Amino acid sequence: MIYFILFFYTWIFGFMLYNNYNFLRILGYFYFFNFFLICLYLIIMLNKSILWYQVILKFYTIKFINISYIIGLDGISISFILLCSFIILFCFLLYWYLNYQYNNYSILLYFSLWILINIFASLDLFMFYIFFEGIVIPMFLLIGIWGSRKRKIYASYQFFIYTLFGSIFVLIVIMSLYFNKGTSSFDYILNIFIFNNRQIILLMFLFIGFGVKVPIMPLHVWLPEAHVEAPTPGSIILASILLKLGSYAMIRLLLVLFFNISTDIIFFILILSLFSFSYASMTALSQIDIKKIIAYSSVAHMNFSLLGLFSNSFLGLSGVYFLMFGHAITSGALFLSIGILYDRYKSRIIFYYNSLVLFMPIFSIIMFILILSNFGFPGTINFVGEFFILVGAYTYSNVIIFLSTFGMILTLIYSLSLFGKIFFGKLDINFIRFYAEINRLEFYCVIIFFILVLIFGLLPYLIFNVNFSLYEINISKLI
Repeated sequence: MIYFILFFYTWIFGFMLYNNYNFLRILGYFYFFNFFLICLYLIIMLNKSILWYQVILKFYTIKFINISYIIGLDGISISFILLCSFIILFCFLLYWYLNYQYNNYSILLYFSLWILINIFASLDLFMFYIFFEGIVIPMFLLIGIWGSRKRKIYASYQFFIYTLFGSIFVLIVIMSLYFNKGTSSFDYILNIFIFNNRQIILLMFLFIGFGVKVPIMPLHVWLPEAHVEAPTPGSIILASILLKLGSYAMIRLLLVLFFNISTDIIFFILILSLFSFSYASMTALSQIDIKKIIAYSSVAHMNFSLLGLFSNSFLGLSGVYFLMFGHAITSGALFLSIGILYDRYKSRIIFYYNSLVLFMPIFSIIMFILILSNFGFPGTINFVGEFFILVGAYTYSNVIIFLSTFGMILTLIYSLSLFGKIFFGKLDINFIRFYAEINRLEFYCVIIFFILVLIFGLLPYLIFNVNFSLYEINISKLI
């Protein structure tokens, strides 16, 4: 039902009202808000005793090549679909005053949400691959059309090329599995056995392909450039949704298909993630663009999540799941806050700002809590995920915990340094000419993220209670 509602609104009403500015805006508010409520209802009514897909819809099968367009919903997929509907709803609200190609922007958000639903619900590897790479199209247009600077075209093409590079490795693995078994059904391939000499190659190909979207070093170059050039809604979608696709694909495919990974490969992946985590944190310290600092912070957090992903522990994987939601909320709110500053002062250079706490006290308090969540302060949403990841990694190796401490200290340093340089310091009127507290619409948008950071940080069972047990089916093959 949820799929047909989305299809109906997106492709029929969206194009019928394309040239009607007011009706398209009203339709967008009505559609995204109701879709969010539907997802919330489904996740509340979810049967927690069932550890597999509870809703399966099969639309079409290409018989001569045995490929089906089939989607299924379980706790994990519904959770991420709920996250997508929440984030895109706010991206739609952010352009309340937009007049520049608003119709195209609305249709693009419809299209993005439809693709994301198919990514998280597809049960056929070929269809998953098509939608997994298809999300590049709306993001390419979003950066290239609504970007804020002249380098937006370069950033959009760089994002497209890096993603295309990673997709080649994923396609090779899917084609290999298809020609080996004659089908691309996820349920069927889930139970097959792959010989060890092929398993290592396919594993590394999948890791590289999905690692582009994590992103791992040195395949991370596209992300800071895309964040800087993208508009505020584009940065929020990139940080809150697109960076989760790589980790989600690793949980769904890589860890399930290759559950008997050798210890040597796991150690190599953990060392690579530690290097990427520390390198991204050090790079964030040397940046002067506020968006780039948060962008490299996102790279660091997502590489830190790989420690729990390959820790071979139930707590580590649960921490990854929680950190994915925590990072989506925290980084999305930080990019929204940076967009609020940019709308006022038309600059993202950190040296331009100082002493904003005197003129924007409400915004300063909200930003301070978000900064605390960014480096995992106890009581915030990121702390829960990072704590479980560290506990899971500790069960694997004590050395990993010791090496990860260096990157966590760097995260603390650049986060507090960012807040101090913007909101404190000696007041200089020559640099800041206009002071204004956040308006009502901006406050309502930011305060919701602010509340979620505190609620899920203090009451983490609200997330774990729904989906914590749903990892058991994957963990049973990993342990």
